Amino acid sequence: MQQLPSTVPDLEDELSRPGTELVADAAHWPGDVVLLGAGGKTGAGIAAMARRALDAAGRTDTAVLAVSRWSDEAGRARLEARGVRTQRADLADPAAVAALPDAAVVVHLVGAKFGTSDAPEHAWMTNTVLPAYVAARYPAARTVALSTGNVYGMTAPVTGGSTETDAPRPHGDYAVTCHGREQVFRHAARTRGTPVALIRLNYACEPRYGVLADLARTLRAGEPVDAGAGAVNVVWQRYANEVVLRSVRHAAPGTPFTLNLTGPETAGIRTLARRLAELLDVEARFTGTDPETSLLSDASRCHALFGYPDVTLGQLLELQARWLRDGGEVWDKPTRFERRDGRF
Repeated sequence: MQQLPSTVPDLEDELSRPGTELVADAAHWPGDVVLLGAGGKTGAGIAAMARRALDAAGRTDTAVLAVSRWSDEAGRARLEARGVRTQRADLADPAAVAALPDAAVVVHLVGAKFGTSDAPEHAWMTNTVLPAYVAARYPAARTVALSTGNVYGMTAPVTGGSTETDAPRPHGDYAVTCHGREQVFRHAARTRGTPVALIRLNYACEPRYGVLADLARTLRAGEPVDAGAGAVNVVWQRYANEVVLRSVRHAAPGTPFTLNLTGPETAGIRTLARRLAELLDVEARFTGTDPETSLLSDASRCHALFGYPDVTLGQLLELQARWLRDGGEVWDKPTRFERRDGRF
């Protein structure tokens, strides 16, 4: 990326920009694409990127359908203006899932995290039961299901983070039910031959949302940063969107393709906060104790397959600070990355 985006339209255009490798992949997608849960934080960028990739590959007749309850009508209208079809559906209703149109590619973005500590039954229904409806509806579709690095549990930073071959150690209803979602799709891959890719993401960032936005807002408010998370992995949202879509061709029956998706650095919270404070011209103050372990993932396999993120950690920090200095929009959706008890 030659220039970091400075306006919302520029940002949304960049977040949906397909690279040449994705365009080449899209030329061979087996048919129409359905994105489930597309009304969330990442859905619009992935849906628009899929549409742009198909168009660039000369496949303008291949449909991209974004499915959600669509509480954000303005966001829905912007997607339709980009050529993405939209449909309203309650995906917790098996009849609604059964009535969805056929598709050869399914991107499963549905998930429940925040508020699930007070309503764990919602996490179980959304993260574990609902995927069974999707797996039954699309047994032959190439399916990419978004998961989370939370399924691994904590590791010491000196280890470099959990790898895809490490046994999951989920803690708390959110992580346990996300592991359950993976198991549902694994079952479909084994019993139905569904080609599946499981993408364990943490933490995607763009200037309106993410760990860096959380840290920057805390600093600007003059509040102390909680150092209790220790260290994190972060990654540029555009890169994450593209890896999700490029994983379509890696989806496999029998044993699903499993991938950690994050950036290459293990970034200390204190280091990130101090750099942001410098860029924002504020003081960095801290609370909490540096732990011996953190929620970390090793994304070496991802980088070997798809290359390194096209925006570096340093650029992400600069973008975040400039976005706030210029009065850019920030979503009121804290990541709660600092939680260590599995309760969200």
